[in-house]
Amino acid sequence: MKHIRRLAGGGPKNVVSRADAIILMIASSLAAVVTTVTAVSSAVVLFTGPVTLVLPVATSHHMAPGLSLEAAGHFTSVEATIPVLPSGPAVQLAWAGVLDQFGILTILALVFLLAYRLQSGTLFTVMSAHMVGAAGVVLAIVGTSGQVLDSAARKRISEMIGVNARTPGESLIFSAQFDTGPLMLGIALLLVAGVFEYGRRLQKDTEGLV
Repeated sequence: MKHIRRLAGGGPKNVVSRADAIILMIASSLAAVVTTVTAVSSAVVLFTGPVTLVLPVATSHHMAPGLSLEAAGHFTSVEATIPVLPSGPAVQLAWAGVLDQFGILTILALVFLLAYRLQSGTLFTVMSAHMVGAAGVVLAIVGTSGQVLDSAARKRISEMIGVNARTPGESLIFSAQFDTGPLMLGIALLLVAGVFEYGRRLQKDTEGLV
């Protein structure tokens, strides 16, 4: 990549070349199309079946047999193939997929817009700061909401197929895996938006001194 190009009598004009920016914009656009098609296909399968899902096991009465060294253990998840999903959990899983895809599209749109602004040499603008900040908020919200819906649906399916059936004297807890990645990335983008705003003000002050 061509990092900085200087013109005679001027400061830095371009962070990336026009060709580099076009490649990034095309790549992000293609990724958006491919991931969207994949997400739609996955959603269709949820309503047409059969569906294979990894489901959480919240109880401890499913013991793992045949362990060596006198070890004892129990299953914490099970992979189950279900011919037809009940409509309620299927809708929840579909919405979880929609939210996850929306988060992916948000990141790809940010890459596209930043690539466009980088080649034009106007990165530190009010719009750039707002774009990055908005992307951070959206990613944090949809990433967290999608995981909550997905976990709730999988827990419900586990109960329906009898994996998490209650046993006497045992309490049933909510079992789910939560990935903090989208939330952390959203927070990081909010901080980057602050950096962009600081850079914009610094650039404005510098231009006033020239």
